Amino acid sequence: MSEWKKICLVTDIPVLGSRRVSRQRGMDVAVFRNDVDGVFALLDRCPHKGGPLSQGIVFGESVACPLHNWTIDLNGGCAKAPDEGCTPKFAVKVEGGAVHLDVGELATLGLDLVRPTAGPVAKDLANA
Repeated sequence: MSEWKKICLVTDIPVLGSRRVSRQRGMDVAVFRNDVDGVFALLDRCPHKGGPLSQGIVFGESVACPLHNWTIDLNGGCAKAPDEGCTPKFAVKVEGGAVHLDVGELATLGLDLVRPTAGPVAKDLANA
């Protein structure tokens, strides 16, 4: 049986937009809302180059990555053909207008994935 954590109200998420949820460990989770109040949650990382999906454009049940316009399915987290790759998907429960995420998934999913760092890394500068 799952334990659920209340994240926000559906109305706190912009229509055709998202909201980021911080975790104690790992990258943020992006919670999306489409134009018919469907709510979805994915790791805030595009499977292509790690772009922040929370900054993408939501349309239907997809989000376009803001970096290279890859289309990611909000139901499963996978890129649509011809692109390939997936980002972790989180279970969502909407009850009484409140959005809940699974506590176990928040604590375990995607912890091994990191957001890419733009530009030179500090240790590389030290060796320059």
